[in-house]
Amino acid sequence: MAPEWFKSHPSLNNILNRIIPKTFQRPENDHPARIAVRTYALSLSLSLGPVLIPLLSEGRLNKKRRNNLASVLKKELSVSGFAFAMTAAAGGGAALEFYWKRFTKRLGQAARFKADAHRLAVLSDVLLRGTEVSPLYETFICNAITSLLAILLMHSRRRSSLTDRADIPLTVPIDELGDRKSSPTLDLTLLLLVRALDAFAQRFFHQHAEKVVDNKQAEMSGESSVDRNRLLRKKVAVLTDKLDAFVFWAASARIMWCFFYRPERLPRSYVRWIGALANVDERLLEALRRLRKGAWGYGKPESHLLLSTMAADLGYPHSWGDSLHLPEYGGKVSEASWKALGVHGRTGVGGLPCEIVHGGVGSSVISGGVGGSCAANSLARGGLGFLEALALYTPVHFLPVLLTRPKELLSSVVLKKLILSLVRSSLFLSVFISSVWSAVCFTRSWGIARLFPRLSHNFIDGPFGCIMAGCLVCGGSIWIEQGRRRGEIALYVLPRALRTLLSESWLRSGTKSLMAMERLAFSLSLASIVTASRHYPETLRGLSRWTAMFILKGMPRG
Repeated sequence: MAPEWFKSHPSLNNILNRIIPKTFQRPENDHPARIAVRTYALSLSLSLGPVLIPLLSEGRLNKKRRNNLASVLKKELSVSGFAFAMTAAAGGGAALEFYWKRFTKRLGQAARFKADAHRLAVLSDVLLRGTEVSPLYETFICNAITSLLAILLMHSRRRSSLTDRADIPLTVPIDELGDRKSSPTLDLTLLLLVRALDAFAQRFFHQHAEKVVDNKQAEMSGESSVDRNRLLRKKVAVLTDKLDAFVFWAASARIMWCFFYRPERLPRSYVRWIGALANVDERLLEALRRLRKGAWGYGKPESHLLLSTMAADLGYPHSWGDSLHLPEYGGKVSEASWKALGVHGRTGVGGLPCEIVHGGVGSSVISGGVGGSCAANSLARGGLGFLEALALYTPVHFLPVLLTRPKELLSSVVLKKLILSLVRSSLFLSVFISSVWSAVCFTRSWGIARLFPRLSHNFIDGPFGCIMAGCLVCGGSIWIEQGRRRGEIALYVLPRALRTLLSESWLRSGTKSLMAMERLAFSLSLASIVTASRHYPETLRGLSRWTAMFILKGMPRG
């Protein structure tokens, strides 16, 4: 919903009336000049905010910080900056469409004069037929042209080392990659591509739902008829929920697998954020990655002491982390090894003791001699994740209401709804974390490892064993979230998952064909989103709908 102060406060309109020339001043809120001003203001806040806030919050600005601030302002306020480029795309597309319609209108008027300007009438008629396309294609063509101009402007900018912020929602993922040959706008392009594909999917769902509802209503008559719009929304919601859940499950599985084995395919800041929530020792991650490459494993002398220091730091004997002494297989052959090592509770299975895998988290939270168990580890990590999620999601749920409708916080109904929504979001992240650990421990210690004791733990602990199980299970936690947030979370993680599917060598090649493909994807995706917002606004949702409605109409809804 649009903020109440935005609806009633006249300052923005006054500023626009002063900036826009008299010849352009019209009552329509979707005039190109107004679209350009709103686009620039929003884009500038998204590109500058995440960089300026840390710089200004550090207290007194020394010379280095002042230089950094000046550098950021120079880059973002330049013609090749994100704000100007997006203004050229949205405002330029609206202007191009505006003058296209005016041109065709004048051609139509000129073609009606038959007397003294016969040749001019014939020429106008030919031009009119050549420029006659549907309003939908007019919008798409105009915005595709200006979107291409926008990405060309951004590709001409110099790289910045101050824009590593891809893990922060509502920010612009530009210049994330460290290699200068990599495209600085790749993450932004993938984000727009995903939103455009979602608009196409929503359009398909609406068309399918309309056919189903119309057929159902045709079978009913009189008092048996039902509310068409209500049935339509319900049908679309069912289809959308299924797609959102599947997308999040597949995307989160891929992202988590890459976090363990291919972190270079994820934004560095995103890896740090996942690592903070997962709370996994770097030495254990290194062992998993070496196991995948064959440089570490049970019974192999290579790097066999890699986890010995980790075991000692946790208060266990060095030998518990020595892969040469740990049994590779389960069954009776492992009993002698566990007896010699002094490990209890792993009879019948091999591999690294779960006490080392847990990293001591369960023991540090739960006492009484049961803190080292797999169940205690999962519960402790779930509880810690819930608390971290509360801190993360509280501003997300309460800040929009506090800024736009503060009086509603005094209502017990609204407050209860916000608290329940906050708890659901926190529980979702908590279950996501704990389910990974539960699946890992079940696979390597209590389930698969006991059913198949002859199966090597080099496989069970490898990339297609317990880690894969954890990655596949955690995505099911999305059903805890509400429907709207379920879709927005799925659209948030999908661009990052798509990014991991692209070859690093190909992305860093810097070839002209690669740049051409990205520019084509960017321009078509952004043009599709703008076209959908103008002609099929019901196909946009969440952040993309709010942004498009604000830019085009000035009053975002829903």
